[in-house]
Amino acid sequence: MEEKIITKGKNGMLFLILWIALYAAAVILLVAGISKGGEDSPYLPFFLPGMIWICIGWIPFAGLKILKPQEALVLTLFGKYIGTLKGEGFYYVNPFCQAVNPAAKTHLGQSGDVDDSERSKKYLSGFNSSREENSVTRKISLKAMTLSNAKQKVNDVLGNPVEISVAVIWKVRDTAKAVFNVDNYKEYLSLQADAAVRDIVKIYPYDVAPNIDTTGDGQADDGSLRGSTTVVAERIRAMIQSKVADAGLEITEARITYLAYAPEIAAAMLQRQQASAVIDARKMIVDGAVGMVEMALERLNENGVVELDEERKAAMVSNLLVVLCGNRDAQPVVNSGGLY
Repeated sequence: MEEKIITKGKNGMLFLILWIALYAAAVILLVAGISKGGEDSPYLPFFLPGMIWICIGWIPFAGLKILKPQEALVLTLFGKYIGTLKGEGFYYVNPFCQAVNPAAKTHLGQSGDVDDSERSKKYLSGFNSSREENSVTRKISLKAMTLSNAKQKVNDVLGNPVEISVAVIWKVRDTAKAVFNVDNYKEYLSLQADAAVRDIVKIYPYDVAPNIDTTGDGQADDGSLRGSTTVVAERIRAMIQSKVADAGLEITEARITYLAYAPEIAAAMLQRQQASAVIDARKMIVDGAVGMVEMALERLNENGVVELDEERKAAMVSNLLVVLCGNRDAQPVVNSGGLY
């Protein structure tokens, strides 16, 4: 299905004035016919045309369409697609045209339609309200909209359950494809977004893990959900775009809005992170302590302050390491005797 833009018909004001004038003329003819022939036998050449137009003259008003910026209206005539109105303005089209938008009443996350039904019901009234309400609610928004589905629980490449939520910025590019190629383009987008999130998340570990290939080149890399959020989001956007291109939708951006371990393993993973942090800290402390001991022995030897045999050196190293690596302050012991 190829989109056809209707470029003509932006003369709604002219036709509105014309139909109102014809209605006024019909009322005048009706009154003239009654006054000339009487109520029992009105003058038919005046009365009959006026009565006919008053009965059917409301039909042309159904062809008046008003569009605001970034709105579109897909029109069909007796089931055949005739074109799409785009751009703000006051239009007049065939009054028997019907606007089509299967996703008119579908609301996904933060995305909404141009005019919701409650606002339409509030502001539309009169004999033509039902048809106009149907027209208003079937407008298609061309603005950038946000899809924010519920959080998903997905297993990462290591099998750990992860909760993730993604916000997708999208817009309608081809109204004909959006309306006719899929049953409901908003629901279709939501389904494809969830599927893309699952397909991409299962490639990555939550945190950096050894021997994991996330790019598919056969080489292990340091990609992860937590450390490569921009790359992951771009891959999700590209996958969604490939799936919804036939629906006439454009995915402009995707962003990870929530990422965490699932509650059932969150405590265990926190303990593992804490243990890893403690090990790294202890390693740094030990490396620094060994360097300080080496420096102390070298300075004592260079300055000739004292000569120590191997046994005394071992005792000194042991004492220094205990003092430097201990969690508590050392209690000094003063030797008041000789060296040995």
